[in-house]
Amino acid sequence: MTAHQVEQFPAPTAADSQVLHGSWRRLTEVFPGLRIHPAAPRTGAGWTTAAALATDPAALDATIAFDERLGLELYGAPTRPDVTAGFSLHRYAWPAALAFTLPWFLERRVPVLPVERVSINRATGELTARPTALHCLPDDPAADRPNALVVPDRPALDAALRTALADHLAPVLHAFRPRVRRGPRTLWALATDDVVNGLWYLATLLDEEPRAVAELTTLLTADASSAPFVGPPGFREEGGHRTRTRVGCCLFYTVRPAEPCFSCPRSK
Repeated sequence: MTAHQVEQFPAPTAADSQVLHGSWRRLTEVFPGLRIHPAAPRTGAGWTTAAALATDPAALDATIAFDERLGLELYGAPTRPDVTAGFSLHRYAWPAALAFTLPWFLERRVPVLPVERVSINRATGELTARPTALHCLPDDPAADRPNALVVPDRPALDAALRTALADHLAPVLHAFRPRVRRGPRTLWALATDDVVNGLWYLATLLDEEPRAVAELTTLLTADASSAPFVGPPGFREEGGHRTRTRVGCCLFYTVRPAEPCFSCPRSK
């Protein structure tokens, strides 16, 4: 969807955001460390808008500085600047992706959330999100809403999710790229892992892991339809447990060489 197309719809209201509140409420019920509020972006008192991350170097500096302090607290030593920036990007992308994927997974609804419609408070684990529109299936009770974008079937809804996620994440990845010092494919690999691992983790808490694994595998394939995401998720059984190898490296090994991520591609 283009920005011009979005502008054809009536201005979103708080009621439009409430359509997604069921999924976001379930998120907090099983994972209290993250709360997504159906509300307009906030500023001040720890809040940063996603638009500021994408366009304001000072806001980006402040976010990365937050992770510099957090790194000292967690690891007892400074982390490399590019590694810190990568951790900071991950700590935005992981929760932000859930604002999209959880409604898709639980309610077959995909919000359109440009960066101008999202804010985050890293200190409190909160996001606000107010969609400009909502993709849904024809039999969805929300299909008659003014801001509804009705798609014909599940493949079309999956395509809408990939587009909505990519449109939101692209400007954030672009802003972080000079700080992370990694190329576009590597950054999209990081984003892919955050999309997959975020929903996979929440699905285990919701006792829905097998369905999430199947649907993520369909969502992110090895062909061009998944671009710019780098698929597939690559789930497999190993030692009686389900696992996967990340498509990107988060560089945690630079902090704790003896403690690689369980799905680290460097160790596979």
